Amino acid sequence: MKKKVLGFMSIVGVVMIAGCSSSGAEVSIEDLEEARYKIDPNTPAWQVDDEENVALTWYVNAEWFDRGFGEDVITKKLKEDLNLDITFVTGDDSNLNTLFSGGDLPDLITIFDGQSQAALRAPTWALPLRELADQYDPYFHQVAQEQTLDWYQLEDGFTYGYPSYSNTIDDYQADIIPGSDAFIIREDIYEALGEPDLSTPEQFINSLQQMKEAFPDVVPFAFRGFGSDGDVGSIGDTFQNHLGVPIADENSDWYNRNLDDSYLEWIRTFNEAYQLGLISDDNFSDDNTIFEEKVERGQYGSVFASGIAQLSGSLQTNVARDPDQRYIAVDGPKNSNGNEPTLNQAGLSGWTVTYITNKVSDPQKAIQLFTYLLSDEGQYLTTFGVEGETFDFNENGKAVLHEDVLQMRNDNPEEYKKSYRLGEFWFFGHDGFALEHGENEASVAVDQIQKWTKGKLKPQFLIENINPDQGTAEARSLVNIDSTWATTLASMIRAKDDREFDRLIDEYETFLETNNFAAVEAIRNEKMNENREKLGL
Repeated sequence: MKKKVLGFMSIVGVVMIAGCSSSGAEVSIEDLEEARYKIDPNTPAWQVDDEENVALTWYVNAEWFDRGFGEDVITKKLKEDLNLDITFVTGDDSNLNTLFSGGDLPDLITIFDGQSQAALRAPTWALPLRELADQYDPYFHQVAQEQTLDWYQLEDGFTYGYPSYSNTIDDYQADIIPGSDAFIIREDIYEALGEPDLSTPEQFINSLQQMKEAFPDVVPFAFRGFGSDGDVGSIGDTFQNHLGVPIADENSDWYNRNLDDSYLEWIRTFNEAYQLGLISDDNFSDDNTIFEEKVERGQYGSVFASGIAQLSGSLQTNVARDPDQRYIAVDGPKNSNGNEPTLNQAGLSGWTVTYITNKVSDPQKAIQLFTYLLSDEGQYLTTFGVEGETFDFNENGKAVLHEDVLQMRNDNPEEYKKSYRLGEFWFFGHDGFALEHGENEASVAVDQIQKWTKGKLKPQFLIENINPDQGTAEARSLVNIDSTWATTLASMIRAKDDREFDRLIDEYETFLETNNFAAVEAIRNEKMNENREKLGL
């Protein structure tokens, strides 16, 4: 879910690391000085470090990130507890390239692809986390997930980056991860149509036609639109998960889900809906901002939505505008083979990945920051805020947000984000923490949607990070293949008839054959086997 919102990110993301030690004082594990405090494996180092006025610079490879520090509830408390000032710097891949090529690195770096060339070259520009913790903050080992650290271990045997929203096998089995993808429909429309069954193509089309007649001012069906670099919005793998399309074939090899019969049957149904005027052409040109604004205004009758967490502000604004027009999740389209949904959330790879660079000015405070944010103290802070100020613990030991905080979340989502920033400081966030440790309902706009996803999430660890390594011929082939698929899929939905639809599929299959896709498949199968070994499968 979270990766899909980064349409501006380059799919190639090739970052050259050459020359990254050209300026500034570089440190290594071997020459780190002794800790300025007495370390204790059972005590977080931030609690015993008396050093004050430490300042760190933190680069985040996302121009949209809020760079404020020390004003909202979360970062004000973070500043106070750690005696730390953080200057956030944001940018895009171009800025990141400039940082590495110039060599004047900040103290911390957050990127969005743990398999990029930057990540794989981390030994040349970052410090290994386990060893840094041994030196300065062994409590880190109690709060970091061992399975996550192992997953990010590089060939040299060290782990340099730690992800946000890394979910382990135990997290999935405990069913503590909220789902983030669903077929949603405006509640007033759903009830007016008699709560129709939308599970088959025929029923789906019939219901959308009734919707168009009864509610002519809405677009009957929409989906999160196509982005750049092969991004197909919410109707690619997200919709495939909704249909329960397998991730491996009967031989346990990688399965091309794009050519699955049941999936293509529904894409053909969307084509019929488009021909009938039930899907707008705008859906193929609107960016995420426009899409979300239309959700806020309730302009879509139904939506196949990905990234409910990202969409929550728009959904809440819609509810505040007109409670009757709340979007709710229903079963929607189903697999003709009877497969149940296998929704996916972030896996072990998580979303963003944060590193401590080898130019860090205060490595002791940097690893303390990691430990603090990974600990329950940091998780409570970034999820619920400050005890007594934004939440209290009830008799069951669960965090309960104050009523005024909930009221602002429901009535004024933008001010809520600015003042409290709960859920917005996500560098070491964990999907299941709120469900496991809190008793507040989700916001009015998303609580029913999240409840619908319960029991439907299945991990896809097996197919994480299986694409060819960036910079290889196979990776270049895959970029072209993904871009061609995005163009093909959009054209299939807008095809003028079945004949054109079938021709587009044939042309795509031919393109795969002539663009080295067999080599891409071979690499994916090889990496799936490596994942099986990592996971003990």
